[in-house]
Amino acid sequence: MLKPFRLMPAFKDYLWGGERLKTEFGKQTDTSPLAESWELSIHKDGPSVIAEGEWRGKTLPEFLSAHPEALGTDCPAGGLPVLIKLIDAKQQLSVQVHPTEEYAQRVEHEHGKTEMWYVLAAEPGAELLYGFKKEISKAAFCAHIQDGTLLEDINAVKVQPGDVLFIDAGTLHGIGAGIVIAEIQQNSNSTYRIFDYQRRDKQGNLRELHIDKALDVTERCAPKRNTKPFGPEIQRDGYTETLLGLCDYFSVTRIRVSSSALLCADARSYHALLCTNGTAQVALDGQNASLNKGETMFMPAGCGAYTLSGHCELLVTTL
Repeated sequence: MLKPFRLMPAFKDYLWGGERLKTEFGKQTDTSPLAESWELSIHKDGPSVIAEGEWRGKTLPEFLSAHPEALGTDCPAGGLPVLIKLIDAKQQLSVQVHPTEEYAQRVEHEHGKTEMWYVLAAEPGAELLYGFKKEISKAAFCAHIQDGTLLEDINAVKVQPGDVLFIDAGTLHGIGAGIVIAEIQQNSNSTYRIFDYQRRDKQGNLRELHIDKALDVTERCAPKRNTKPFGPEIQRDGYTETLLGLCDYFSVTRIRVSSSALLCADARSYHALLCTNGTAQVALDGQNASLNKGETMFMPAGCGAYTLSGHCELLVTTL
């Protein structure tokens, strides 16, 4: 039986990032600003590294190449279908869109990008951009990009911790300033920038936009989803569970532990545990490990029943 292990993330220093992932989520890195930590990743642009055990120092892709059974029998062909991030937006991100699976495979030769945001922190009045206020024609969309009035068309949603936005591929979106989120997404790094507030990169150049591709893939309509979890909060013995999001690529459940929670990583799917608050004690077959706020643990498929204890909150991602 394969044993669980904690992961060390890949870090990203995008210009809009801050320092909250260090000060509030325990990330230890000289990367500054720290915009993103890729907590669970096999992507070539930033694979996670195993922090302990016999595979310590090896990448998650190396481990899964040797042990594909760790993903579970429900895993689709092509390996781990998700990428999990923590994101600190000190400044607003660009207005952007992600391609569908079909378009991305054909044009980018990688996966599309459907994603889910779980708001961990938000300054008063902070907003996420999410679709359009109303349906808009392609001609008007293009014209408003060119004349700089696009923001007037976009639906802005004030958010607070605990809100959930499920962003299907093709949905225009943007993270506003003053927000920290956990993002669970397809294993993809394909992003098409539509509007970027005239910002410049480290070399002083305006950051690249991807207007033609964005026009190809953007759904030009009002949001089809609200900012709430997919399911209700259910009281269990010692914890509550809430289904936050569900699609063909991932299922995300929030677990809030008041005393203990008994879960099981059976042969069908791995469990990825991201601790978002407090410290969780993870017990499996007489072995115990601590999982602190901001840390991620990979539970291989088939490792069986395990117990979470403490006063904590975790996001559990499975297939």
